[in-house]
Amino acid sequence: MDFRWAFGQYERLAVLATGLVRRPVSVLAATGGEPAALAAKNATSSIPIVFAIGSDPVKLGLVASYNQPGGNATGITLFTAALEAKRLGLLHELVPHVATIGALLNPNYPVFDDQLKDVREAAQVTGLRVHVLRANTDEEIEAAFNTVNQQTIGALVVAAAPFFDTRRDKLVSLAARYAVPAVYQFREFATAGGLMSYGVSIPHIYRQVGAYAGRILKGAKPADLPVVQPTKFELVINLKTAKMLGIEVPAALLAFADEVID
Repeated sequence: MDFRWAFGQYERLAVLATGLVRRPVSVLAATGGEPAALAAKNATSSIPIVFAIGSDPVKLGLVASYNQPGGNATGITLFTAALEAKRLGLLHELVPHVATIGALLNPNYPVFDDQLKDVREAAQVTGLRVHVLRANTDEEIEAAFNTVNQQTIGALVVAAAPFFDTRRDKLVSLAARYAVPAVYQFREFATAGGLMSYGVSIPHIYRQVGAYAGRILKGAKPADLPVVQPTKFELVINLKTAKMLGIEVPAALLAFADEVID
């Protein structure tokens, strides 16, 4: 197995994917979300690709359909990028007194426009004001949290984006420093000290990527392997962080949670 890691720097992915194709490899596992999957797809039309992305692979042009992908790519969609409205709703349920919620998004993420639309529509439905914050670098993340602090934004939705996954500890640390309640996409944020997360299980998704790669190495064709869709989403609440923020978690939300970290 040969690994390449872009550390959230999307512009490096094309070169990394091309390098793997030139080796050549037998299967490309593109697990870094849409940017990695698109880089792999652009690099080869013959080497099999197994992707893990957060949005619609048909809309992105990675596959022809979910049941019959066609071409040389298949994989798993987490649908995590389509859950921003749900996360905003859960955060509102946790801190119902907050009137203005920030939404931190990565403008370089391929489905940024869809995420922005979902967040704004959800805020309108719930009667909330939403302050959109954009970040694609460490400096922009820090600037976004400064804005949250200066403008007294009461809570924060950290939207799905591979770049934010690579900056998990930084995001959780800044949320603690500025005492801002925040919701994230994966359990790993909550176990690192984040207040709450809602999304799929990353270990489960990576196992599925490995399983598909194994089937292809044994002779299966990507065109014949349906795109896997998630059937379970996990709500994780960190009670220790909630107590530090002075938040009393509603009983109904605790009952709905899949995991509570004390």
